[in-house]
Amino acid sequence: MKHCPLFALALALAPGVASAAPSADARREIAQLIGSLDGSQCQFQRNGSWYGPADARSHLQRKYDYLLKKNMVDTAEQFVERAASQSSMSGKAYRIRCPGQPEQTSAAWFGARLQALRQRTP
Repeated sequence: MKHCPLFALALALAPGVASAAPSADARREIAQLIGSLDGSQCQFQRNGSWYGPADARSHLQRKYDYLLKKNMVDTAEQFVERAASQSSMSGKAYRIRCPGQPEQTSAAWFGARLQALRQRTP
């Protein structure tokens, strides 16, 4: 029997469905990650097109809101993995480019931001 890719994705994410809502710390971290492009000169690529910080923030917020409704995210790591790393439609990895820095995957970029946030927060 052949299954559609969305069914496979749902099965892969099924263990996260029964999880609790994000803690206050996780919500703070995710909000800071979503806002981390604000005020930057970085661009966000999804599905082959580049977007500015405001469009990137809006897109990531919509994905996060969707995951929250489905109880599919309760840590900042899950947010990066499930919302900020790749297109759920095409499967293509998101990319970020900032002036004076090499272009990189958004997973690496947001991962570094999360690490920096945690180092600053006691």
